[in-house]
Amino acid sequence: MNDLELKITNPQNHIKKGISVSEKYSPQQKGKLAKASKDFESMLTTMMIKSMTKTTDGLFGKEHYGGDVLDVLFETEMAKHITDSKGMGIADKIFSSMTGENLKKFENDNQSKSIEKSNLFKGNSSSLKSEDIKSPVEKISPSNKSLQRIDKYDHIIKDAAEKYDLDEKLIKSVILTESAGRADAKSKANAKGLMQLMDSTATDMGVKNSWDPKDNIHGGAKYLSKLLNQFDGEVDLALAAYNAGPGNVNKYNGIPPFKETQAYVKRVNNYLNILD
Repeated sequence: MNDLELKITNPQNHIKKGISVSEKYSPQQKGKLAKASKDFESMLTTMMIKSMTKTTDGLFGKEHYGGDVLDVLFETEMAKHITDSKGMGIADKIFSSMTGENLKKFENDNQSKSIEKSNLFKGNSSSLKSEDIKSPVEKISPSNKSLQRIDKYDHIIKDAAEKYDLDEKLIKSVILTESAGRADAKSKANAKGLMQLMDSTATDMGVKNSWDPKDNIHGGAKYLSKLLNQFDGEVDLALAAYNAGPGNVNKYNGIPPFKETQAYVKRVNNYLNILD
């Protein structure tokens, strides 16, 4: 059999060029790609450290008590530290080839957004402020009964989270806030089920039976995912839109000045922190 020769005019082209598909990834997906890229580089760094310390029987020597366990812990932490600092550039290459963006810039931009999250809507006196963090609403914990109720829907929530690229904890937090895990919940406005879907929203999301837990959760998750995409991955804006409608969020250029909506956003965030 003859050797197959590949003609490559620029052997680095497949790394440097990058694929212009940034618009295909949501902010959440980019976050997952960033983590996966860094985890991969960290794994390679760990293997390099193992190889470098092989002749000395590891970082702590062959006879050191518990050395084998400590080696793994220290090697992992060292690799993570190296990757999180400057790194070898592998993670950035992977992330760039997938998204066309710079990994460090993406992380810095996300960090800036996180820091400014409590003041997203400057000039709007009704938006949530950092001093509101200590409000009584955020100190409320979900009851054990409500947590037990949603436990039986774990498999449905997991499927919906994977299908619509959402955090499982976010779906659970919305369910806890909307219905306390009651599949038969119905509001005065005729919102139904675990994620309190209005009939019009249920129809738009393809839900055939709002009282069916699977239909309801998938419909609510689909709607939440749509809102996150609409508001560029800003969780608070998506939550406000879920409660008060996207029209109101656009009208007030932020979280609307409705006490119910502001309390809703804070409560969901509170449950997110508790479920962590």
